[in-house]
Amino acid sequence: MAHYPFKEIEQKWQKLWDASQIYKVEDNFEKPKFYILDMFPYPSGSGLHIGHPEGYTATDILARYKKMTGYNVLHPMGFDAFGLPTERYCMEKGIHPVVATNQNIAVFREQLKMIGLGYDWSREVNTTDPSYYKWTQWMFLLIYNSWYDHNKKAARPIAELPIPEDLIEQKDIDDYIDSKRLAYIDMIPVNWCEKLGTVLANEECDEWREKGYKVERRPMRQWMLRITEYAQRLLDDLELVDWPESTKEMQKNWIGRSEGAEIIFPVSDSNEQIPVYTTRPDTVFGAAYVVLAPEHPLVEKISLQANIDEVKKYQQYASYRSDVERMEISKEKTGVFTGAYAINPANNKKIPIWIADYVLLNYGTGAIMAVPAHDERDHEFATVFNLPIIQVLAPKDGTDIDITKAAFTSDGIGINSENNEVSLNGLNTSEAKKQIIEWLESKNIGKGKVEFHLWDWLFSRQRYWGEPIPIMFFEDGSRRSLDFDELPLKLPEIKEFKPSGSLESPLALIDSWVSFIDKKTGKKARFETNTMPQWAGSCWYYLRFIDPHNDEIFCDKEKERYWMSPDGIDLYIGGAEHAVLHLLYARFWHKVLYDYGYVSTREPFRKLFHQGLIMGEMEYIMYVDDNGNPVSSELVSGSGSYKGYKLISKRLDENEVEKIKDSERKQDYFVLKSSEKIRINARTFKMSKSRGNVINPDDVVAKYGADSLRVFEMFLGPLQDAKPWADKGIEGVNRFLNRVWRLMINES
Repeated sequence: MAHYPFKEIEQKWQKLWDASQIYKVEDNFEKPKFYILDMFPYPSGSGLHIGHPEGYTATDILARYKKMTGYNVLHPMGFDAFGLPTERYCMEKGIHPVVATNQNIAVFREQLKMIGLGYDWSREVNTTDPSYYKWTQWMFLLIYNSWYDHNKKAARPIAELPIPEDLIEQKDIDDYIDSKRLAYIDMIPVNWCEKLGTVLANEECDEWREKGYKVERRPMRQWMLRITEYAQRLLDDLELVDWPESTKEMQKNWIGRSEGAEIIFPVSDSNEQIPVYTTRPDTVFGAAYVVLAPEHPLVEKISLQANIDEVKKYQQYASYRSDVERMEISKEKTGVFTGAYAINPANNKKIPIWIADYVLLNYGTGAIMAVPAHDERDHEFATVFNLPIIQVLAPKDGTDIDITKAAFTSDGIGINSENNEVSLNGLNTSEAKKQIIEWLESKNIGKGKVEFHLWDWLFSRQRYWGEPIPIMFFEDGSRRSLDFDELPLKLPEIKEFKPSGSLESPLALIDSWVSFIDKKTGKKARFETNTMPQWAGSCWYYLRFIDPHNDEIFCDKEKERYWMSPDGIDLYIGGAEHAVLHLLYARFWHKVLYDYGYVSTREPFRKLFHQGLIMGEMEYIMYVDDNGNPVSSELVSGSGSYKGYKLISKRLDENEVEKIKDSERKQDYFVLKSSEKIRINARTFKMSKSRGNVINPDDVVAKYGADSLRVFEMFLGPLQDAKPWADKGIEGVNRFLNRVWRLMINES
């Protein structure tokens, strides 16, 4: 029986497509356009995984359809190639990141061509290419040399920043300018890994801890981008995009706009003051204690000598916990009393000052007024440490509540809330908020305020394999940003790029990097030793695809207007794991470019779609006791126990189980074929080397062909859903394609 000769046919046509550049795109402004983009991959040493072709095939189908219906279609591909994994791999293998990256990209490129995807390879970008990161550096300097004008709601050149008339000394003027720059240096607590020699994002901590690395919180000198200035625009402009509602909601929550008040709590017997931000200023009379973040700069200033040892011990404990861990609602509350007291400005009562890890330095002011009667976390903390719980709100319907058992967190009616100048008693929550803010402002001890949960973007990494930050520093403490004719500032070619042993990157060990004479000023100088995070290059790559070979500007304005009009990229597809950070950072970066007229749209990605994960094959697990007797899965606890005894799990083959349809619950389940009373735990797992369930697309294409892989992944289920891989499924698709071949082709 004749079989479809996929190897012969696929290789023949792929070579022809490559040679003729059949997918090369021209900038034909007369034709209607369609810009469709996949989130470009990080080229790891292991090559493509089986999930990559799913989204890529979907966009390939749509791109081909649009071309056939008369559109000029831009469907490019590139590589997001800077990053810590490559640097670590190269340290272990003793090879240079440039070599490893080029090898990995070559493998990825060949795999993508093998699958038959119709990319315009003449537009390929690589974030580690100096001709690319020249423009990443240029954009960083645009941000660095800008300030945010709240009246015009846009970034403006730092040279146009109004300087207060009372600033006379140049240092004072420079400090003021630096305080307004959209890129600035600050000392902030970060996730530091000594062994890796770099700072990690909150989202990276768990991954590296699982690999055996120790991560601690430590204050360090860092570059920051003032993304918070764009918080309201980032929030408002979500109305302009066609994105999954869940993703928009995640961004809204991450930005986290809230309205409340900033209130000043003086420290007793001290000149220090503690500003706190609260969304419930109406409960200020119930503030029973103040809590500072363990890293708060006031902690060491106000802690009493008798308490300082316990305070420092707790600070060390908190330093090993990530912000995500610290914010877990269910975690046990911990903290330490500083020995100091604050004055509640509403009633002039002394209240204790504690430190606790459930307060973060980067949110609000890094301090809270704790009202345990009306906040769940404060109530838990107060209960653990036997602190006062003062009720200042009552339910609107007059219901009696026991405030010692649980916090009352709803809106209500004010009680126990008055002094000689203001009374909130009898007022509902909204009225009480207005009243107390007016009083605070009249006394100059507080003010109404809009706050965002969003933090400024930590933009430094203490590693070699990243974009150099184009700033040099002089011995007198001044600094200079590089001019355009000095870009790109290239990474030096070095053989040793292990951690420096200090809080700086390996670049700090290179004499020519940290000690040279600046040709433009004649001063002795050193370059910034931190490098940019991996997010930097991925913030704007979609624009470089439009004009990838332009040496004069990152993207020609006419071409940008053509491909990005009217509202950004027509379709952007990628994983939901990028729902917040990449998408938020790219939106911020784009808005800065928009403020200066370099791009024509307020948002970069008009329509967004998330493809689901392809999971490992379905795994069938039967539980048995010590005697080998099977136990039905619905009787087994989540920890794999039955009646207090730990069970043994046994993996079964598919032919040993049977699917049962439950029409009442509308949910199928699996049973042991030899005994239908025994239910089987059937589930899928994310592909991982440790589970041994990784599927290599090279093996699938070699056995079944690219067409079988593409068709099978499109028929697995809805594109947005997670679904399991199934060898039997691709075998069925392969048989179908063979039948089509025999139907259409008479080999004789």
